[in-house]
Amino acid sequence: MERATRISVKPVARKGGVTTTVPRMVPEEVPIAFSYGGSSHAVMMATPADLVDFAVGFSITEGIIADRSHISDIELLEAEKGIDIQVTLVDDVGEALRKRRRSMAGPVGCGLCGIESIEQAVREVADVSTVHLSLSHDDIVRAVSLLNDSQPLFRETRAVHGAGFYIPGRGLLAVREDVGRHNALDKLCGAVIRAEEPGASGAVVVTSRLSVEMVQKAAILGAGVLIAISAPTVLAIRTAEAAGMTLVALVRGEDFEIFTHPHRLSLESPAAF
Repeated sequence: MERATRISVKPVARKGGVTTTVPRMVPEEVPIAFSYGGSSHAVMMATPADLVDFAVGFSITEGIIADRSHISDIELLEAEKGIDIQVTLVDDVGEALRKRRRSMAGPVGCGLCGIESIEQAVREVADVSTVHLSLSHDDIVRAVSLLNDSQPLFRETRAVHGAGFYIPGRGLLAVREDVGRHNALDKLCGAVIRAEEPGASGAVVVTSRLSVEMVQKAAILGAGVLIAISAPTVLAIRTAEAAGMTLVALVRGEDFEIFTHPHRLSLESPAAF
């Protein structure tokens, strides 16, 4: 299935005191529905690219499945205004999901639905404290630099997020882009899982801020290091600390800040910690 990921528009631009029309590329954003066993589960606004990776990554990071082998088929169906990703699960997993849906069904205002949603939002994060990965100062700088150089959609539009998987000595295994930062990371997780690369072998690097969901998804992948060009939230720092994850943020050229578990980084001045 081929869908345009960007289109050309001609906004009226005011530059240097002159009004003119300048062609500009803008990213496409469409509703992407995830359906399991024929029943709709969620709808995300996303860039219509790398959708099989998206399906695998979303299914695992959202706890719908525990392993890629639990998916027996993925079909992309064009809808009038978006795309429906039909995911077929193996029998036992599909039945477990159906039972879970039935147990969650209840009258509006039952009181439990909101609590369940809160518990899901702050769910226990995967433990990555045993991940043995060593990164140098140059690795951090190189990972972000490579990611910046590997985003064709961002170069054209300046309006999408990127996520990459950096392996020391090898570079970037994969890069995925999307209008949504969570979507970009889900697509990346799917790509790494489909490549059968252990999440513990590298670091996740993203162009967005670090929220708790980004930490949760990286931990589910098995990555012990998460790198970002922007800042983390307090809950992201607490969650990474509890998970044993090294959180590196605010990477600007040669400079960056390490918020949790600096032992995985070999720097010139370890005494600073």
